[in-house]
Amino acid sequence: MTAATHSPLFPQAPETADAVLEGLDPEQREVATALHGPVCVLAGAGTGKTRAITHRIAYGVRAGILPPSSVLAVTFTNRAAGEMRGRLRQLGAQGVQARTFHSAALRQLQYFWPKAIGGGMPRLIDRKIQLVADAAVACKLRLDRGELRDVTAEIEWSKVTQTVPGDYPYAAAKAGRETPRDPAEIAHVYAAYEDLKRDRAVIDFEDVLLLTVAVLQDRHDIAEQVRAQYQHFVVDEYQDVSPLQQRLLDLWLGDRDSLCVVGDASQTIYSFTGATPDHLLDFRVRHPGATVVKLVRDYRSTPQVVRLANGLLAQASGRAADHRLELVSQRAQGPEPRYTEYTDEPAEAEGAARRIRELIAAGTPAAEIAVLYRTNAQSETYEQALADAGVPYQLRGAERFFDRPEVRKAGVALRGAARFGGNDSLLDDAVDLPSQVRAVLSGEGWTSEPPAGSGAVRERWESLAALVNLAHDLAAAHPRATLGDFVAELDERAGAQHAPTVQGVTLASLHAAKGLEWDIVFLVGVAEGMMPITYARTDEQIEEERRLLYVGVTRAREVLHLSWSLSRSPGGRAGRRPSRFLDGLRPGSTATVGRTGSAAAGGVERGVPGDLRPVPRRAQRTPARCRVCGRSLTDAGEMKLMRCEDCPSDMDEGLYERLREWRHVQAGQSGQPDFCVFTDRTLMAIAETRPDNAAELSRIPGVLSRKLQRYGADVLAICAGREAGGEDAED
Repeated sequence: MTAATHSPLFPQAPETADAVLEGLDPEQREVATALHGPVCVLAGAGTGKTRAITHRIAYGVRAGILPPSSVLAVTFTNRAAGEMRGRLRQLGAQGVQARTFHSAALRQLQYFWPKAIGGGMPRLIDRKIQLVADAAVACKLRLDRGELRDVTAEIEWSKVTQTVPGDYPYAAAKAGRETPRDPAEIAHVYAAYEDLKRDRAVIDFEDVLLLTVAVLQDRHDIAEQVRAQYQHFVVDEYQDVSPLQQRLLDLWLGDRDSLCVVGDASQTIYSFTGATPDHLLDFRVRHPGATVVKLVRDYRSTPQVVRLANGLLAQASGRAADHRLELVSQRAQGPEPRYTEYTDEPAEAEGAARRIRELIAAGTPAAEIAVLYRTNAQSETYEQALADAGVPYQLRGAERFFDRPEVRKAGVALRGAARFGGNDSLLDDAVDLPSQVRAVLSGEGWTSEPPAGSGAVRERWESLAALVNLAHDLAAAHPRATLGDFVAELDERAGAQHAPTVQGVTLASLHAAKGLEWDIVFLVGVAEGMMPITYARTDEQIEEERRLLYVGVTRAREVLHLSWSLSRSPGGRAGRRPSRFLDGLRPGSTATVGRTGSAAAGGVERGVPGDLRPVPRRAQRTPARCRVCGRSLTDAGEMKLMRCEDCPSDMDEGLYERLREWRHVQAGQSGQPDFCVFTDRTLMAIAETRPDNAAELSRIPGVLSRKLQRYGADVLAICAGREAGGEDAED
C-alpha cells in the first residue's frame, strides 16, 4: 500500500466546517480544534496522526480561522507531502502548502536569491555520489561502490548537523559513529567535495537548507517577508527533525508560537541521518504553554500485534522509552504472531515464499503482503525465492514508479489520447474511462491476463495494470471523469511520487517500510547480529535497533510472521540465536529485566499560560537605536550596523579589509560562500565597534552564539592587531 491509513479514494469534501470533525475520536478531535498556540501531538503507530493533523488544518481553513495561504505543513518525503495535499483537497482545504523541508526551502531560496545574493542561483544536483567519487580521486583515495555510498552518507550527516570538514573527526567520535574509513580521510574527501561544488557552481540538497538558514538569519527583511506569508506551521514526523531543520523552523516562526508538531519518539529510527527526538521531547520546555495531545487508539493492528509492539517497548530504556505510548487496539481479535526457526537463510527465504504462495492462492492480494528485513543486502535471497515460487514482487526503494520507462511511455500515450481522442480509432468502442485507458494501454503491452512467470516482462505488465486499476478507482468515485481528468490525476501523483498500488508482494528494508502498512507482514532475519545489527554497540544504538523492530511489527494489520535462521548458509555452523528483543515475548523464552516505569495513556495536557519557566527563543528584544543619533532603527541593514545609514561612520577601513580576507579563507576551508561566515554588514559593524572582548562582540547583530564560539577568538585577535590563531601581528 502507498498510504499508511485506509480511506476511500476520491471522496466528496465535507459540506461544512463541523462536518470535517465527524468521525474523529475524542483525542483526534482535540487535535483538530486546538488551533491557537503551540500544540504537540504524541501519536503512536496506527493511531491516525495524519488524519488528525489534516482535519485540524481543514477545520481551521473551513471555519475561517486559518487563511489557507498562511499555512505551511512540512514533512520528510515527497510521498507523505503528496498524501497530505491529497487529503486536504478531499477535505476542501485547497491552497494550503504541504511540502518537504527541502522543497519549501528551495522555493524560498530560488525566490530570494537575486535579492539576497545576486546573480544566478547555482545548479542543484539531485545525486551527489559522482561528485563524492571525483573528490575521492582528487584526494588520491580509491573507494568501492559501498564505501562511496557510506562516505556520501557521512557528508550528509555532517551537513545536517552543521559540522564543517575540519570538525568531522571530533564530531563523529563524539556521536559514536561507525565510520566507513579513517575519519581524517573522510574529512579530506568532504573538504574536496565542497571545493568541487564551488568550482562547478553547484549545490546539493543540504546546501539548500544551509543557504536558506543563512539568508533568513542575516537578512531580517527577507525573514520578515517569509513570516508575513506563513503564519501557521504544522510539522509531521517531528521526531525525525535534524538540528539544521529545527534551526530553519525557528527562523520561519520568529517570535510566534502558531506551531503544531506531531511525532512518536518510539519511532525514531533515522539518527544516522542526524535526526533526533530531543526537539519533540523538549517541546514543553521550549513552549511551556503548549497543549499536548496523546493518541493511543490503534486503528491499524489487531490486539495480538499491538500486544507484541507494547511488549517490545516495555523492555526499552533511555529517554525515548520514558515517553513511550501504550497502544490500545481498536480492531477485532486476530491470530497470534507466528515465530519460526530455520536452519539457514535460504531455507528461511524458501519457507516465507512457500507460505506467501499459499496465501495468494487462498485469495490474499499480493499487494497486501510484505517481507521486511534489516539490510538491503538481504533482499536478493528473497527475490530469488519468490521468483522460484512464481510470486510477483516489487522492491520498495528501487526505481520510482513514475520513473519507469513503461510508465513514462504510457503517460505520453494517455496524454496524446486525451488531446486527440476523438480522432483515435483505438477509442471508438471505449464507452467509459476504464475502457479508454485499457484501450490506450493495450498498445503499450497491457493484456487482460498477466504474462506467465516473473522477471522484467511481468514487472512491466504490473506497472500498466496499476494504471488500469487506478482508472477504475477514479471512475467509481467520479463517473463523469474523462481521460483528461485521469491524466491530470497522474500528473499530480507523479509530482508527489504517490504511486498507485502495484499487485506484487513488497520487499523492503525496515527503514523503507516506515509509514506503510500491510495486512500480512513477514519480519525475517530477526536474529542476533542482524537485529540488533552487529555494529550497534552503544546503549543508544541498541535501543534504536529495538525501535526499528517496533516499527516493523506495527506495519502489520492482521497477520505477523517472525523468523530467523541458525546459520547464514546451508551446512554452516548453527551459532545464531533469536533476537534478544524477543526474550519473554516469543513462546518458550525468558523475559529480560524490563523497565519499571509505566507508559503514557491517551489524553490531553493543557499548558499553563502563565508558566514562567524560561524559554530562551522567546526572549524579548529591546528596540534597536542608532548609536550615533539615538533614532529607532527598523531597516535590517541599519540594525546590523547599529546606526542610521546617513550617520557618520568611524569604521576602521584596514580592519575591515583584514576581516574580509580572513572570512574568505574561513569560507574556503568550510566549503561555504563567504557570506555564510559573516555578511559584509556584520564585518562593517565589527570594524566600527572594534570589540575588545567576547561580550562586546556578541552584542553585534549577526554574531550568534554558534558563530561566536567558532570564530570569536579569531575576530577578537584581528581586532587587537594580531593574526588569527593567536600569533602577534607584524608591525
